[in-house]
Amino acid sequence: MSESASQGEQAASGTPAPPAKDPMKGFRGVQAGTLVLEAIVVGLALPVVAQLGDGLESVQGWTVGGIAVALLACSALLRFSWSIWVILALNVVLVAFVVTLPWVTVIGVLFLAVWGWLMWLRRDVARRMAEGRLASQQPSGQADR
Repeated sequence: MSESASQGEQAASGTPAPPAKDPMKGFRGVQAGTLVLEAIVVGLALPVVAQLGDGLESVQGWTVGGIAVALLACSALLRFSWSIWVILALNVVLVAFVVTLPWVTVIGVLFLAVWGWLMWLRRDVARRMAEGRLASQQPSGQADR
C-alpha cells in the first residue's frame, strides 16, 4: 500500500496520523540532560557539606553523594515510567535537608520546580500528539503555518 493511500485512509477515519519521529524520545533527552545538570549541582554541594555540614564521612555527606549518583543512574532509566517518581522522591529527600543543610534544600526546591515544569510540558506534548496537532503529524503544506 502506498504512503498516500494510507494517509487518505487515516484522514477518512478521523484518526490523527502518528508522528514521523517519536516526540517523547526527544523529550527523554531533555530530561536526561536535566538530570545530568542536577547531578552536577548536587555534587558541587559536597564541598559545602564538608565545610558547613558534618563532613563528607557523615550521613549528610554520604546522602548527598548518593543522591548525586542516583540522579546520574536515573538518566539511563528514563524509558521506564516509574523513573519519574524516583526522581521526584530524590528531590523530596533534598528538600528534607531543610533542618540540617538549608543550602541543599534550595537545590531541591529549585529542581522540584524544574521537574514540575517538565512534567507539564510532557503532558502538553502528549495531549497535542493525541489530538494530532504536532507539526510532524501535519501534511507537508500545513506544517509551515
